[in-house]
This record gives sequence, C-alpha cells and structure tokens, in this order.
Amino acid sequence: MTPDNDNQPRLVSMNDACRLTSMSRTMLNRLRTTGDFPLAVPLGERRVAFVRSEVQAWISDRIARRAA
Repeated sequence: MTPDNDNQPRLVSMNDACRLTSMSRTMLNRLRTTGDFPLAVPLGERRVAFVRSEVQAWISDRIARRAA
C-alpha cells in the first residue's frame, strides 16, 4: 500500500482490505454478498480491488456506530 499524497483514487487489494478492517476474506465476502461493504472494482476475471477511501469511510462509520 502507498500513501495517498496526491488525492487520486487508490485501489487496495482484497488482502489489503482485510488488513485495514482486521477481518478475514470470508467475512469481507459475506459483507459484500449482503451489500454491507463497499463495492469491488473488477480488475480481471478473478481479481478485484476496493477504493481505499471507501473502505476507510466504511471503517469510520463502524467506529462512529459504536458510540451510539
């Protein structure tokens, strides 16, 4: 992963999304199936990535919900 220094959209791999969220691939895929995780960007037949800012917003939303 590289830092977002130029405000350009950045993609993160499934493995990076797992590291950012501290969740397994299985759990992320379950959330994707139910529409509870940011949409994936297809990169190839069997490869997807996620928009880093969307994953970070998803994480921030989960943090905000814990206070409620």
